[in-house]
Amino acid sequence: MVTSASPSALLTQPLPAGSPPGTSPGSPAGGGTAAERVARIETLLGDPTDPGNPVGHIALLRADRRAVLSADAEALLDDFGMNREFVPVRLGGRFDSAETLLRLMRPVFRRDVALGAGYGMTTFMAASDVWMTGTADQQNWLAALLLAGSKAAIAQHETAHTNDFVRSGVRARGHPGGLSVTGAKPIINNLHRSDALVLFCRTGPETAPGAATVAGSHSALLLDPHTLPPDRYRVTRRPAVLGLRGCYFAGVELDECVVPYDTLLGPLGGGAATALRSFQVSRTLMASLVSAAVDTGLRTAVSVDRSHRPGRGGADPADPQHTAGTLAGAFVNLLVYDCLAVVATRALHLLPAETSVYSAAIKLLLPQVLSDTMYDLATVLGSQIYTREGTVGIFQKHIRDVPVVSLGHAGTVACQATIIPQLRSLAEDSWFAGTEAPAELFRPGAPLPPFDYGRLALACGRDSVSATLLAVAGSLPGADPVERALRTLAEQMIAELHELRGRVLALPPLSADQPVGPAWFALTDRYVLLLAAAGVLGVWHHNRGGPDPFLADPAWAVAALHRIAQRLGIPAVELPAECTARVHREVLARYGDRRSFDLYNTPIPG
Repeated sequence: MVTSASPSALLTQPLPAGSPPGTSPGSPAGGGTAAERVARIETLLGDPTDPGNPVGHIALLRADRRAVLSADAEALLDDFGMNREFVPVRLGGRFDSAETLLRLMRPVFRRDVALGAGYGMTTFMAASDVWMTGTADQQNWLAALLLAGSKAAIAQHETAHTNDFVRSGVRARGHPGGLSVTGAKPIINNLHRSDALVLFCRTGPETAPGAATVAGSHSALLLDPHTLPPDRYRVTRRPAVLGLRGCYFAGVELDECVVPYDTLLGPLGGGAATALRSFQVSRTLMASLVSAAVDTGLRTAVSVDRSHRPGRGGADPADPQHTAGTLAGAFVNLLVYDCLAVVATRALHLLPAETSVYSAAIKLLLPQVLSDTMYDLATVLGSQIYTREGTVGIFQKHIRDVPVVSLGHAGTVACQATIIPQLRSLAEDSWFAGTEAPAELFRPGAPLPPFDYGRLALACGRDSVSATLLAVAGSLPGADPVERALRTLAEQMIAELHELRGRVLALPPLSADQPVGPAWFALTDRYVLLLAAAGVLGVWHHNRGGPDPFLADPAWAVAALHRIAQRLGIPAVELPAECTARVHREVLARYGDRRSFDLYNTPIPG
């Protein structure tokens, strides 16, 4: 952490020790290519199962019991220069790709979700609002802070109103020389050590509960907490919780705290629009990152299962066939989830106007798929799920941490509320009428244009991913049982989309003075599963002949669509036995070869 200073003073400070030669706050930082940086962070973090690894499972669990983040792990990330990954290239950092940031942070989340959120992603979420709408001075000030190793915090949560941020408990009123801020925010991560705070507050008239938000009613402020008067600004510590124990959650109370007008982040009244666009980035990345913890859950379950095999000195598994099916099913769930996660992440670059839907969809899928998968894997561990030490103990930590990520400002209802107002326009103008998404959307790791916050939109009425479902289904062969099953399942998904469209159009139009009926929420959940199905088909179709023979194999896609059909309640075709067998072989191969259980199939230490 550094001491806060004026933007002009910070821009003249030297860079921290260990900065790449030839870099400066105003020029792109080095660090190698994205692939090189991903390989380097994996190497630095090392084998998490090594008892002597200072950032391994044993050390991380020791820190979790103390309800702190691992100091050794944070020091390692500092040495890597992770903060530079949160600062745009044009401001001296390395950030120009959401997918690169996803790939860099997944190794961290694979080890400790709290470390990933507490060390980095909280700072990135706060910084995103500044990169999106801040003035040049604000952006330069924050960039200099982060490049020097500082943290930033963001205050949005409204726990009294189910985290509906527009029902803000903080109000800012005009005051001679600035704004007078009064109110409280109950949960802010990292505030105790942050040198910058993004605070959302009400600056317009109140609205009745359930009423539409008045345009211009909210604003965002970029504050230096060190300059706020202590008699007007107070930080309160919240006790550690069951999940994300290492994160330091605090509250803040402000009492007629006067701040200058130039702390406004964007125009007065522009806070809601800023937040809704920023959520598209934070929802997508946080939801996509947490799957890395389930990767570790699957790896731990395979390890426990292998230790029970004959000749390993342990008891024989009670039901080897059931265990194999559970492990294969967990991997299929991860693939279903990662198809939508990678598509949503790459859409930030390739289809930015459409990502309000995709970002909400992946966050909605999180509690449905990832939490369920962790509980399924717990059946493989049996009584070992209560282990709190060593390699197996990390499973118990992840099963506590993963559900917490599905909460926050982008919980289930908030994500449904993003999609529901767009369903009718999608049904009328996009489904069965739109153009399919580009092939590059479905190719993990393929080159992307630089990310541009300015291209994000609140809504656009298009859904190119669903159009891909139609395009791919129309070209499927049916030469063998696996291909025939794939074609039948794809046709069922199209029929479901037809039915969904009819049911949406049959509902009365939404009205600002009427509550949203339960049917809208149910249809939204079904739509999210169809988006996941489109992602599965797109990833399989556009990676045939690619470098990963597993992704080119239709067996995993059949298993994935079969899982989605079960969630939709569709009478699914019988799953060919060779599909489950192929997926299970891949689970064992990746475990043995030390490769990640995601679409990137990344080599990992071990």
